[in-house]
Amino acid sequence: MNALGRALLVGIGVVLVLGGLVALGVGAAASGLWATVVGIVLIVAAIIERSRYRSDEADRTADPPGPGGGEPPGTRLEPRFAPTDEIFEDPTSGRQMRVWLDRASGERRYVALD
Repeated sequence: MNALGRALLVGIGVVLVLGGLVALGVGAAASGLWATVVGIVLIVAAIIERSRYRSDEADRTADPPGPGGGEPPGTRLEPRFAPTDEIFEDPTSGRQMRVWLDRASGERRYVALD
């Protein structure tokens, strides 16, 4: 999800929370509580949402996602990662993704096949 999408979710969440609190203040307990909880869930989801199939390093440096949402294009994985026989199709993009594995830690990385 891009920054605009996250900002939109946070904005909707804030409106729901504020509307829910107003509803609670005027005595509409059920609808006020529902709106407040849904608004909080949207805000939290927008804050903690991360791109799929990416390493923590790629997320920290805000590199653009690679094809299929995996590692950024041109990424050279550390030597501790070895390609596996596991290949899957990303359901959103339809790209074939290869799984790379660090056998010592179990950490997995995903790289689109060309």
